[in-house]
Amino acid sequence: MTTVYSCTNCDGCPHKTKCIKGASKIPLEERSKNLHVSKNFQRQRQEMQARINTDEGILLRINCSIQVEGAFGVLKQDMGFRRFLLRGRVKVQTELLLLAMAFNINKLHNKTQARRCGEHLHIPKAA
Repeated sequence: MTTVYSCTNCDGCPHKTKCIKGASKIPLEERSKNLHVSKNFQRQRQEMQARINTDEGILLRINCSIQVEGAFGVLKQDMGFRRFLLRGRVKVQTELLLLAMAFNINKLHNKTQARRCGEHLHIPKAA
């Protein structure tokens, strides 16, 4: 269900050029603003916001935010990986698989050396 809010009179509004955008054959003076609001989207957004703000959601967001960017940083800076050396989908997948294995082995080695094996950044869920 979508609710449409429409401005009936935008004449003389100083914000009209910023508010009404898009190319149209109708002159700007004759156009008015229409705002479409989906009730289903608003409900889903509120549910998602409630899930994100729970203690578990905060832990998952913290864990997710530090994983991916750090991995690419290590691949680029520490391992010196800037571009794929081979061409073709299968060869690129193989090269990426080797990089991922090297990254994980290096990560395991560092955890073993620091005696941190078996520790998690967040509490793992039971299956």
